[in-house]
Amino acid sequence: MTIAIDAMGGDFGPTVTVPAALRSLQAHDHLSLILTGDMTVLQDELAKHNALNNPRIHIEHASEVVKMDESPVSALRSKKDSSMRVALNCVKEQEAHACVSAGNTGALMVIALFVLKTLEGVARPAIISRFPT
Repeated sequence: MTIAIDAMGGDFGPTVTVPAALRSLQAHDHLSLILTGDMTVLQDELAKHNALNNPRIHIEHASEVVKMDESPVSALRSKKDSSMRVALNCVKEQEAHACVSAGNTGALMVIALFVLKTLEGVARPAIISRFPT
């Protein structure tokens, strides 16, 4: 299974998303990841964790980031090369099976509706939060 991760999303971006992604790879042998975001920033963060040459990680460069307080419609219209949109495009192009983002939830929903559409008979995209264990 391949998951596209908006590595620039969330309040702390790659300083949190990259270590979390690496932990998920340790826990799941069948998993591959596509990290989307600024290539240089992501390479630097992976290098800090000695994971730059991990064959289960691929980086897709994205030149823009959707800010946490940004209008979802503004993000859709003006951030066509955002890490969030690039991750969703990976799903659309069947390069990834799913997309994960800790970024702006409203923007994620709007961009997902635009890029991926919905299944027939389904009005909204799926959203999930962490369940306590």
